[in-house]
Amino acid sequence: MSKNEIKIMFLGDIVGKPGRLAVKNYIANLEEHPDFIIANAENASHGFGLTKKNYEELLSYGINCFTSGNHIWDKREIFEYIEEADKLIRPINYPEKTKGKGYNIYETLKGKIGVINVLGRTYMNLFEPPWELVEKAIKEIKKETNIIIIDIHAEASAEKICMGKYYAKMGISGIFGTHTHVQTADEKILEGCCGYITDTGFCGDSQGVIGMEYESSINRLKTLLPDRLEILDTGISQVNGIIITVDTVSGRALSIKRINEEIKIKEENMIMKG
Repeated sequence: MSKNEIKIMFLGDIVGKPGRLAVKNYIANLEEHPDFIIANAENASHGFGLTKKNYEELLSYGINCFTSGNHIWDKREIFEYIEEADKLIRPINYPEKTKGKGYNIYETLKGKIGVINVLGRTYMNLFEPPWELVEKAIKEIKKETNIIIIDIHAEASAEKICMGKYYAKMGISGIFGTHTHVQTADEKILEGCCGYITDTGFCGDSQGVIGMEYESSINRLKTLLPDRLEILDTGISQVNGIIITVDTVSGRALSIKRINEEIKIKEENMIMKG
């Protein structure tokens, strides 16, 4: 890799303990470590929210930045630590006085990286319109660096595709979808500069329903009652994500590749890549 290139990894939604252990094993066994790792962690603590303990656990695995989404507030303790959690951002289009940051700039050995988190609006709660908020954040970040990554946490594929094209024209490095937990196969470079995928997928148990047990999932669909969703833990997990190579001067994405790996976890102290 050229000295003017930086490798950035983005991991899809981490779901519960199976997801955390799979990510731990995957990163530890990489033959070549990326220069910067981003992961969506809004489901990392038993599927809903992020505790301070799990935030610090995931940091210890080598993750440099955490994005989130509509479940970031599900664990009440987030309100107590999010202001001090400088590696964690929440969606930028929550109301103005919401705790936490919607974007941040991070230092690496190869220069600065700006990361923005944004929520979609289609089939979700009507958050603030993202367009001007994200544009403003891009302009502010570009005062310090041309390397900018956006996590769009949204339900509708069409909305993500529109956002991808819209922000790619502003010269960002990558825009990656999260939320559905189902990896799409449409990775590409938009406008000759921006790595894109509609959904990066998720990191967690691969044998159920987007990381959850089948029985509780089907009961919710059949009865229309709010049956509690439980994390599935069969010992077979997946790691989904994307990795891009970016020019450190221009911020242009030079290559993009999907990550789709199976991880077999027999015991917490005996993990192997399968």
